[in-house]
Amino acid sequence: MRYADTYISGVGAFVPRTVVTVEKAVAKGWYPAEEAELHNLAGAVVAGDLPAPEMALHAARSALKRGGRAPADVDLLLYASTWHQGPDGWPPHSYLQRHLVGGDVLATEIRQGCNGMFIALELAAGYLDAAPARQAALLVAADNYGTPLMDRWRMGPGYIGGDAAAALVLTKEAGFARLTSACTTTVAEAEELHRGSEDLFPPGVTVGRRMSFAARNEQFRNQVMPKGEATSALFKIQRALMEVVEQVLDESGIEARDLARVAFMNYSEEIVEQRCMAVLDLPMSRSTWDYGRTIGHCGAGDQVLALDRLLVTGQLGPGDHLLMLGTGPGVTVSAAVIEIIDNPPWA
Repeated sequence: MRYADTYISGVGAFVPRTVVTVEKAVAKGWYPAEEAELHNLAGAVVAGDLPAPEMALHAARSALKRGGRAPADVDLLLYASTWHQGPDGWPPHSYLQRHLVGGDVLATEIRQGCNGMFIALELAAGYLDAAPARQAALLVAADNYGTPLMDRWRMGPGYIGGDAAAALVLTKEAGFARLTSACTTTVAEAEELHRGSEDLFPPGVTVGRRMSFAARNEQFRNQVMPKGEATSALFKIQRALMEVVEQVLDESGIEARDLARVAFMNYSEEIVEQRCMAVLDLPMSRSTWDYGRTIGHCGAGDQVLALDRLLVTGQLGPGDHLLMLGTGPGVTVSAAVIEIIDNPPWA
């Protein structure tokens, strides 16, 4: 969807200082040496026992401060997550309500996997536009994968899990950047790709079953692909990716060659190049892979973490366009274009 007056006034990030390198992971036997050579990843940020909602609070405070907004200015709080946040049955956004924005703010958790921040962007933009009095939305994504039922080094094919939080403030008043377009589509035929052959009941976590997208992907390829259905579904995912990119570029009035940078998911070099940059006919130097390979795949926060990094290092300036692109279980495919209007004072 095309947006005319939807802006970003602040971006925040919390990235743990502890980095476990791939070399150490291989030496410890956590990460296969052949995977390290194939994917060319450097490491993952690790939060230890710091809860995801606490990281989210740090990132959210930073985004509000940078955007010149008081917590009381927030009309909507959306919290995107991909992994367990705390006690089962407890909503993590309530932690930010208590410690930051208060209870009068409409708040909810977005459980849309790695594309949660894209869904949050679209929902927040529509919510703000629906009433003149609504002015600002706080979007947050946070995860800590250092739990017994998750192996960050074998999380999925071509990526390792990093712990971090990212936040941005979406407003109707002019900010340093403008959201020009965002869209999401779902390839329902590929739903089984992230489910594999695992039973729907009882849920795996309730019986202590480890979570591995890598194992589920392998089940999908071994059990579904021989039927001829999977090949078609995988093709549709790539086609859907091309279609959402074409839509957001068209709605933003630009072409792929006009993009200053592209923020895809923090995946392996070959995945980023083949699934993303080659589709755009752009060199890897315009991707954010060089940064992403050092921190790991940080759930729904990858693209906003990349935006924060590009801004604080001066790699984006007025007139530049950033394409954010991602996929998530379901299978959803999302894209968004952000236009930099001015250099934020905190960059």
